[in-house]
Amino acid sequence: MYDLIVLGGGPAGYLASERAGHAGLKTLLIEKNKIGGVCLNEGCVPSKTLLHSAKIYDYAKGSEKYGITCTEVKYDQEKVIKRKDVVVRKLVGGVTATLKKNGVEIVDGLGVIQGKDSEGFIVAVGDKVYKGKKILIATGSQVLVPPIPGLKEGLEAGTVITNREILELMEVPESLVVIGGGVIGLEMASYYNSVGSKVTVVEMLGKIAGPNDTEISSILQNNLKGKGIEFILGAKVTQVKNDTVVFEKDGNIQEVKGKKILLSIGRKAVTEGIGLENISVATERGVIKTDEFMKTNIPGVYAAGDVNGKSMLAHTAYREGEVAINIITGKKDRMRYHAIPSVIYTNPEVASVGETEETAAGKGMEFIVKKVSNNFSGRYMAENERGDGITKVLLDKTHNTVIGVQIIGSYASEIIYGAGLMIETEMPVDDIKELVFPHPTVSEILREALFI
Repeated sequence: MYDLIVLGGGPAGYLASERAGHAGLKTLLIEKNKIGGVCLNEGCVPSKTLLHSAKIYDYAKGSEKYGITCTEVKYDQEKVIKRKDVVVRKLVGGVTATLKKNGVEIVDGLGVIQGKDSEGFIVAVGDKVYKGKKILIATGSQVLVPPIPGLKEGLEAGTVITNREILELMEVPESLVVIGGGVIGLEMASYYNSVGSKVTVVEMLGKIAGPNDTEISSILQNNLKGKGIEFILGAKVTQVKNDTVVFEKDGNIQEVKGKKILLSIGRKAVTEGIGLENISVATERGVIKTDEFMKTNIPGVYAAGDVNGKSMLAHTAYREGEVAINIITGKKDRMRYHAIPSVIYTNPEVASVGETEETAAGKGMEFIVKKVSNNFSGRYMAENERGDGITKVLLDKTHNTVIGVQIIGSYASEIIYGAGLMIETEMPVDDIKELVFPHPTVSEILREALFI
């Protein structure tokens, strides 16, 4: 009998298992694919490894403006992919070792909840049956495949690929069509554009980057367009025919061709085939319903990560997993979603936390916008030739606290946590103004914005 059975070894599942084992709970972690989940094996980490190589390549090609001349700059896709594989293997190995160090038992296979008896929950993995006093469901998400004619056939033929396959390509495709202008689509568009593909992004909305601030999204689009990426916005994909994406825009049927077509329109929670119905776990629109304590409607059953659909981000999953274990072990905790940062690791980077102008206005909030060019930062100007990055800080007009920050520019991903901390702690602006930021850094731009 286990104190806790965890279904899924992605960010929510493996970190929760580590915390549970460390707390002394007899913990079983069941994973059907690889420890680390999509994030570590097919998403966050491998994509950033590729993007870093592309950034170095971009710098090398444009180095003359910084006083450096590089000749015969070459890009080796195969070496980049192999390096990515090494990075992933090391990290997966590290996570696995940490789990074992904390006494977590790992079982390979698909865990299916069979039911519940007087002793606890029954979970089967093939012919083997395990029992646990509590269950944490962290089965993650998978690529959303809409019923677009020809899409399924394209996936089977390999012309259409997902986030998994695009990170394994040993050759750079001559042309790439990306269906979807969200985070994954933009990051891969940025990468393959940098390394030589002719990239076209087809997006159904009138803007890229999803819920990000409209002005920030526009600046990002202009930057990527300047590098050669074509954007077709307000376009509904109606069919995929071999290497051709057919779409409707402004009432007209048009098409665009690509040697490879990346499907990147979103993800859906993995809730089918794991036995939720056997213990009557409540779901809504395909995700497991949870409260702020990660509890489901069934006592003793928790859900964390993409599977609950709250915020499909790895760092959200980490925190949700921690909250679940804290609640299970009797600690006071709850999940809060108002200060979770999001990042697009393109070049330039985009980072956001809290409210945007659009969301704040939609909620009827009274706020002030402080907007400043990143060129107010000495380091930003030194490292970015004609950079057009900006930083926006939204202040609650009544309480004079930060409620949102959006940044586009270098190091945005590394700065945004500080903004999240300001929002989470409701730090008064006057107190923030007294903080000493290191100089020269791009992070100083946050402080500069508050003084304008």
